[in-house]
Amino acid sequence: MTDNIETDVVVIGAGPVGLFAVFELGLLDIKCHLIDILPKVGGQCAELYPEKPIYDIPGFPMVTGQGLVDNLLAQIEPFHPTFHLNEMVESVEPIGTAEAPLFRVKTAENGTTFICKALVIAAGGGSFQPKKPPIENIEAYEGTGVFYAVRHMQMFRNKRVLIVGGGDSALDWTVNLQPLAKRLTLLHRRDAFRAAPHTVEKMRNLVASGDMDLHLGQVTHLKGKSPVLEGVSIKKDDGSIVDVACDVLLPFFGLTMKLGPIADWGLNLHENLIPVDTEKFETSVPGIFAIGDINTYPGKLKLILSGFHEGALAAQKVHRYVYPDKKLLFQYTTSSTSLQKKLGVAA
Repeated sequence: MTDNIETDVVVIGAGPVGLFAVFELGLLDIKCHLIDILPKVGGQCAELYPEKPIYDIPGFPMVTGQGLVDNLLAQIEPFHPTFHLNEMVESVEPIGTAEAPLFRVKTAENGTTFICKALVIAAGGGSFQPKKPPIENIEAYEGTGVFYAVRHMQMFRNKRVLIVGGGDSALDWTVNLQPLAKRLTLLHRRDAFRAAPHTVEKMRNLVASGDMDLHLGQVTHLKGKSPVLEGVSIKKDDGSIVDVACDVLLPFFGLTMKLGPIADWGLNLHENLIPVDTEKFETSVPGIFAIGDINTYPGKLKLILSGFHEGALAAQKVHRYVYPDKKLLFQYTTSSTSLQKKLGVAA
């Protein structure tokens, strides 16, 4: 059975940028439905580094990924957005005009159909998948002994943890999990790392003090009757083979980003990104906007705070499509009684 939902705006992506777009649109009395392929709200912040600190969000000297998401959810609560999780947008069909856009948006999983006046794509880099190491039968241990992200640090308390990788994620989690783990080992193919120098220094100090182990080489195969991981065999850079006991393997080889169906929506893509103008962050299709990491323009910085700015400006143009006969009066939340009433904070 197909559901048909009419709304002002469909936001594709429920990460931080998509959530803040809901806030900016809500201030303008624009109602939103959000669609995300992930099973929960928060995008990469909640899925990949919920407990990892973020230091460049204005007004927060430090906030975790999940903490940021929780604050954004509290901020948009007055606008009662509707979330559709575990769903992927399969098709976007323009059914209006350039002056009065209207879109039919369909999802693949539940066959839900949305009719909306504007579409805001806040899908990050598209759907993302971890890059898996080429280890035979690794899938049999996934979710029990092999994890591609750290969602709850306490899961690894008193475990023998093997982290594989040489980038920021691998080194950050090496330093953060070492105090919790029964024994922590870092494995990288060479003695050079792509992580922040101070994090690399912390890791080397832990190795020097005997509080963790460092091996150079590659995992050749996993040990233990699946799904219970008991250890791995490592081929070291000198050709020798060593066995390392571990309960948990954390391979951090980065992510593969895939646009998926977005590539078929009639947008003028550039290197798998969506070009937009910098006045309203509209795409080549009137009524479709792209904010956050999914878009590109001269001087683009892939920062969450940049996506917040883009969402604020996009909302101004969306208002013209949703309320074509209504003049938009710019107001400040600090002084506007009407905005404060919408937020539920008016005296």
